[in-house]
Amino acid sequence: MKNFDFDLFSKICLVSLSMLFNAGQALSQAPDVAIDTQKPFITGLTAAMQLVHAGDGSNRIFVAERGGIIKVFAPGSLGTPITFLNMNQNGQVVLTDNEDGLLSIAFHPNFKTNGYFYAYYSNLLGDLVIARYTAANPAGNSTVNPNTGLEIIKIPHPINANHNGGEMHFGADGFLYLSIGDGGGGNDPNQNAKNPNVLLGKILRIDVNVPDTNPVKYAIPAGNPYNNPVYALGLRNPFRWSFDRLNGDIWIGDVGQGAREEINHRTAAQLNNANFGWRCFEGDIPTPGVDRTGCDAAGPYVDPAYAYAIGARGRSVVGGVVYRGTRSPQMYGWYIGTDYFSGDIHKISSDEAVKSYETSTVTGITDIGEDQNGEIYAVTGTTIYRIISDSQLPVTLVDFTGAYGNEGVKLSWTTSSEEDFREFEVEQSFNAVQFDKVGTVNGENATSGSQYTFSHAVNLNSDLYYRLKMIDKDDSFEYSKIIVVKSEDAMSGNFVRPSLISGGTIDLEINEPFNKIELISTSGKVFMSQEISGKNGSFSIPLRETSTGIYIVRLTGRNKIIQQKVLVMR
Repeated sequence: MKNFDFDLFSKICLVSLSMLFNAGQALSQAPDVAIDTQKPFITGLTAAMQLVHAGDGSNRIFVAERGGIIKVFAPGSLGTPITFLNMNQNGQVVLTDNEDGLLSIAFHPNFKTNGYFYAYYSNLLGDLVIARYTAANPAGNSTVNPNTGLEIIKIPHPINANHNGGEMHFGADGFLYLSIGDGGGGNDPNQNAKNPNVLLGKILRIDVNVPDTNPVKYAIPAGNPYNNPVYALGLRNPFRWSFDRLNGDIWIGDVGQGAREEINHRTAAQLNNANFGWRCFEGDIPTPGVDRTGCDAAGPYVDPAYAYAIGARGRSVVGGVVYRGTRSPQMYGWYIGTDYFSGDIHKISSDEAVKSYETSTVTGITDIGEDQNGEIYAVTGTTIYRIISDSQLPVTLVDFTGAYGNEGVKLSWTTSSEEDFREFEVEQSFNAVQFDKVGTVNGENATSGSQYTFSHAVNLNSDLYYRLKMIDKDDSFEYSKIIVVKSEDAMSGNFVRPSLISGGTIDLEINEPFNKIELISTSGKVFMSQEISGKNGSFSIPLRETSTGIYIVRLTGRNKIIQQKVLVMR
């Protein structure tokens, strides 16, 4: 709730004091992010507005330029742009005054077969138009005929030439989502943003899969809260926003007026009928100088995930993207955005647990674009740059898995490269929040990578969470992803008979095939490993010299691992 509550304010103050004590630890978890100006990705553009991909497996890059030009860049030919569409080829269509222009493009989920893509632009009257164009050869880069343009929806934008909003994306539900500004003017004078019967100041959701012969070229999806295109409301100028490709969460950068810039975050389920508070609230404060009559009753409002004061930190937020690529694993799962004027890079963990920023010398960014592989880019008027994590992991982790055995958990992981690397600390948790160290595995420091295993003797009565702390020789470190080993996956076994071993053999009784037997200490060290392929029934394995103590015997099969705790007496 954005309604002012003094008790809540007091609690926030106390929490803020606590955060100050923990800031060093929290911020240390945020990745170091850089815009790679040393190696520009694409150059020679004219008023570039957005970078997108077609989702067709071609890995092509499409760039929308404000004047109404869409350029396509084939992989390996980034220096050779091809004009994919000139909207003004047969006469001026796009207005480019003030904040007008071609603002966004989006490709239909079935573009590969139907050739449909969409342009969001200001027409010569200043109205906001969504038009569909059709590529005759979707797999090719030939120029699209502008006569294929079909107007889908037009949103009147009278009086003011600013606050157009400006971005489109198809959601996982197949519907087209678009952000619309409030129509301009100070303090939203017509209160468009909060009026569900007006399309300005909203996130809209429409179904574009209707016959071309329909008089209305879109349909209202079931579940839209007002039986019209409005899906969420209370936005001032949501210029740039994105869906998290992993889970469908939406991240919206809403440009402020004179006090606050804000970034909003909602899950797919939370977005429906969300009210982000404008004009009653600007960011995380009541809008200065606004008549608040009716504001308290108009909520509940959604608090921003992140807000900052307009000034040195900037004055025009550019909504970003949650990084899901592979080139910079440190950034994985982090929202990366910016500010048009300051160039600050905003960094928010996808669960909002850590919120940070760092300065940058690159200003005038119009979009944080994402290619088909999940890599992200900073788009400026003339040049596009890669966004990377400039401090790399000490090791490149390829996979990390865990499985229950009878007496514990076996963890396995593989690296593809290691450089100046020291060790893995294995950490375990019962709630995925508080982790404790349960062991250490020395790194091989192999430039071509290596394979590792670790056994954790632990009770099997609940789900267990694991992560790896990967530590470089200079004590810098990063965490792996968290994996869960579910209790229902536990496998039973009583195959070492007896479990007290006082002689020179391990006596086994198994009734299914296994490939390998291992004897492992409770600290995870493997003392013995032997192939047992083809063995079944009752048989014995010679026990090598070991000290008295508790060990784990682990059998590994093609699709199964079982373990049993044994006591060795010497």
